[in-house]
Amino acid sequence: MLRSVLFNVAFFTISFVLIVAATVVRFIAPRYVFNVAVLWARTLIVAVRIICGIRLEVTGFENIPPGAVLIASSHQSAFDTFVWLALLPRCCYVLKDDLLRIPLFGSLITAMRMIPVDRGAGGSAIRSLLRQGDRAARDQRQIVIFPEGTRSEPGKPGELQPGVAALASRTGVPVIPVSTDSGRYWGRRAFRKQPGTIRIVIGQPITGFGDRKALMEALEVGMGTLDRAG
Repeated sequence: MLRSVLFNVAFFTISFVLIVAATVVRFIAPRYVFNVAVLWARTLIVAVRIICGIRLEVTGFENIPPGAVLIASSHQSAFDTFVWLALLPRCCYVLKDDLLRIPLFGSLITAMRMIPVDRGAGGSAIRSLLRQGDRAARDQRQIVIFPEGTRSEPGKPGELQPGVAALASRTGVPVIPVSTDSGRYWGRRAFRKQPGTIRIVIGQPITGFGDRKALMEALEVGMGTLDRAG
């Protein structure tokens, strides 16, 4: 519990300092805002290892081709929401647009050209997702999406939402299924963090999106790798 308290203090302190730094950088040298975000993510990964004893193990990195891809990852904890900034050269997250309302942080999301989506907007949300996904693919970025739409518990995957299939079909970029067990050590609603090794397993690229059902089935298999392994 003490480690968890210390990490949360570190988390908010690091986040505040680097958000302020990124805001300053945004006005002085905007092209370097993303570099500050990468520093933030890498610093948090080091902090959680030192303070909480949570390490990171990534396998299958060779399955990610260069250029634009769609990373379709299972989602179990807040750890998933920043780790890809440290792992990929130019990623952009598909995220809920509520985050845009956070002072300073929201403007930085816009500056980094992430993909905010209003999940309550129905068809217009999908159209916005596709437009922004097109832009990210043209810019050769790695699009990170959590097809379950929200965090799930280990061993209890959520239902995949249709946005991932629409985005894959629209952009035509390789889809990479990813499985993680981050929720075993950093629970979705738990304050207390447990020492251990978070595993991220990156699957083989999925190409050819003529059959939406086949794509979703392949994603369910790839994203559930660690759930089946236990």
